[in-house]
Amino acid sequence: MQQSNLRIARIAAHINPPNLQMLEEDLGLERVNCRAKGASSGFKVAILGAAGGIGQPLAMLMKMNPLVSLLHLYDVVNAPGVTADISHMDTSAVVRGFLGQQQLEDALIGMDLVIIPAGVPRKPGMTRDDLFNINAGIVKTLCEAIAKCCPKAIVNIISNPVNSTVPIAAEVFKKVGVFDPKRVLGVTMLDVVRANTFVAEIMGLDPREVDVPVVGGHAGVTILPLLSQVKPSCSFTQKEIDYLTDRIQNGGTEVVEAKAGAGSATLSMAYAAVKFADACLRALRGDPAVVHCAYVASEVTELPFFASKVRLGRNGVEEIYPLGPLNEYERAGLEKAKKELAGSIQKGVSFVKK
Repeated sequence: MQQSNLRIARIAAHINPPNLQMLEEDLGLERVNCRAKGASSGFKVAILGAAGGIGQPLAMLMKMNPLVSLLHLYDVVNAPGVTADISHMDTSAVVRGFLGQQQLEDALIGMDLVIIPAGVPRKPGMTRDDLFNINAGIVKTLCEAIAKCCPKAIVNIISNPVNSTVPIAAEVFKKVGVFDPKRVLGVTMLDVVRANTFVAEIMGLDPREVDVPVVGGHAGVTILPLLSQVKPSCSFTQKEIDYLTDRIQNGGTEVVEAKAGAGSATLSMAYAAVKFADACLRALRGDPAVVHCAYVASEVTELPFFASKVRLGRNGVEEIYPLGPLNEYERAGLEKAKKELAGSIQKGVSFVKK
């Protein structure tokens, strides 16, 4: 009987359902730490906002990553259901669910990587800035808990507007003296993924073999694809450059309008987020030459935050690369991007300081 109770308690520890307390009282059980036999040695990852449109596919894909040994899924609603569902996948990562503000700190203790897709999605007619007042508060609250529970974790911020939410995170960490600019990264990988795909379509290439640097920020004109630096080297007409630049900058709007009120870019965002998270985990493992674009505290321009290529390592961002040679079209785009970006950064900083 005792062995049976212990097995039930272990299963309950996976999903941490809302009625767990009742289960413990009825059966005289106490929840124990659960670690499946054969679970790989790897990293501890938390997803904050795991029950949302991005969070669910993101959680599924992270459960499939062999570098993840423990996956914590947190949300203010529906976390137990998502956790139960994903915990049935026969991959080695152990999954635990955390529901509501009262369990946020438990979700974060000991994490190596924290991914934040939490917040409301864009709807037709909304800009990323329309999301600011809601998502800014959410990111601030989550980062306060990160600062307390796992200040050394690498933090990947997806919640829009990224141009403002990354400065918000930085200001929260600065307030309590734990800000490490190497460890706070805005995820702009979706812009790169889109750029690679759209360029490949025009040039008749395999998108997996295309690399388009996308710099600046993560909204509208702040998204600046450097088409002159595409690998493999490609030659574009001015019409193609205009088309590609506009489509890359407005890829999110394209999806929002196509879904007609039913959501925003959730699946492609989850894919891009996992691609970037995997890069962070490989860098934490010590893999060399892990280079991707990300929105980080930067001195590449006069702005305090900017997206460009960075080399990731065991401490997060190990090196930030310069923009390289820009053509006249890109230089003009850079000035537009910086002007827009400056306001978004200040908006985030002011939100925390007010």
